[in-house]
Amino acid sequence: MAILDHVRGSEPTERVRRRSTGPRPGKRRAAQAASAASASGLGLVLAALATVVWSGSFVTSRALADTVPPVQHAFWRWIIALIAVAPFATRAAWRQRDLIRRHIGYLTLAAFLGVATYNTLVNQAGISTSAGNMAMIMAASPVLMALYERLGGTRLGARRALGMLIACAGVLLLVSKGSLAMDFTTGDLWMLAAALSFASYSALLRGRPAGLGGLAFLFTTFALGAVMLAPCYGVSLAVQGGFEVTTGTVGPLLYVGVVSSAVAFFAWNKAITLIGAARAGVIYYLQPVCVAALSFAILGESVGVLQGACMALILGGVILASARAR
Repeated sequence: MAILDHVRGSEPTERVRRRSTGPRPGKRRAAQAASAASASGLGLVLAALATVVWSGSFVTSRALADTVPPVQHAFWRWIIALIAVAPFATRAAWRQRDLIRRHIGYLTLAAFLGVATYNTLVNQAGISTSAGNMAMIMAASPVLMALYERLGGTRLGARRALGMLIACAGVLLLVSKGSLAMDFTTGDLWMLAAALSFASYSALLRGRPAGLGGLAFLFTTFALGAVMLAPCYGVSLAVQGGFEVTTGTVGPLLYVGVVSSAVAFFAWNKAITLIGAARAGVIYYLQPVCVAALSFAILGESVGVLQGACMALILGGVILASARAR
């Protein structure tokens, strides 16, 4: 009996001791909040990195418009990107081949939107519109990302709806050059299509299959996109001929293939995973400013009063529409 009494008497003490060894609720919540803040900060940094790097892509698309046909530009961009990521991603893609096979439909759609279509449209737009216009039209894509989130069940709210209207008004004023006649240039229309394609790709990233690593995803979509572009590349060679291989063409292609594709797409995809497409889209508004500076320094393109006003409308609308509700 004495032993039983001793055991019973010790049970509460043992329970107290076990409870005391675990993390306190307050500390646990603080740790979770710190972890979330760290992930959010990293996501914003990665989104900013991708945005700044992609700013150079608009300048290179404009610079190569007269020397490298758009489809050939896109094809070699992704071949170079595939070669760049292969040493790091091939083994991961092979290990996850069963998962890739099960989700090949999703990966094919992602490759079509983000690899084969988006950049080809950007290159096509570079033939007939300025790098500054290209960036300002693309700056409206975060509004489309927010709209996709609304279609997915996220509440849009009056602030986002108003921001969407303001940004769209800025885009319409830009591409119509301030005229109610809506006299769009061909390049502006190509860029509108590119913005829709990129927003669709970004929204699709939220549904990336669980367990599929970032490098395996990049390698697979780059490969699928290059395969999609191959027939178009053949037609372009037959109709337009090839381009001259010089430092003026190879250098920009290496930039868009290695930096703008392998590095920037990995950073952007990771940012979407961490903070979502709408919040990452907030950072995207930096792009017109970066492109304006680069195009002025490299291409000699100036920013007029109308472009400045449209930039203000687009960026103001994007910030309003994409900001997180408090």
